[in-house]
Amino acid sequence: MTKERQKEVAKTTDTEFAEFDELVASIDETIQKEERAIYSERALEEAYHPKNVGELKSPDGAARITGPCGDTMQIQLHVEGDILTDVKFVTDGCGASTACGSVITELAKGKTVEGASRIVDADVLAVLGGLPEENVHCALLAANTLNAALDEYRNKQKRNELRQ
Repeated sequence: MTKERQKEVAKTTDTEFAEFDELVASIDETIQKEERAIYSERALEEAYHPKNVGELKSPDGAARITGPCGDTMQIQLHVEGDILTDVKFVTDGCGASTACGSVITELAKGKTVEGASRIVDADVLAVLGGLPEENVHCALLAANTLNAALDEYRNKQKRNELRQ
């Protein structure tokens, strides 16, 4: 290929890339407009920038639950004294599940075991400014998973007390 032909191909390729980039930006803008029409800014922020994602080394309590939609959430906790000092989650679910996992871990951190056990799906929904009807179950999945992790922690404590 001649140098002149190489320049021509490079120019065409650059134009095609620029057109592709414009198309991607246009699609992204359309998606964001549609999301903002459906979800609150807080829900979008929690979905795109979730807090407390991951797993803990040697958690004091843990649970994994699969919801009716097929999303699975796992919550792990560290407890010092009677206070939840760290709470992490992972989910294979949608953005709403991610947002709910992020919020419930933030609500639970720093609370006593009993205080954390009183967190319900309505608390998560209130923080998020609500969710569309088809995503409300994600808040229930988060609350149920937290409570299952707390139950597992309590059961460990009881077993340890019986051994002593």
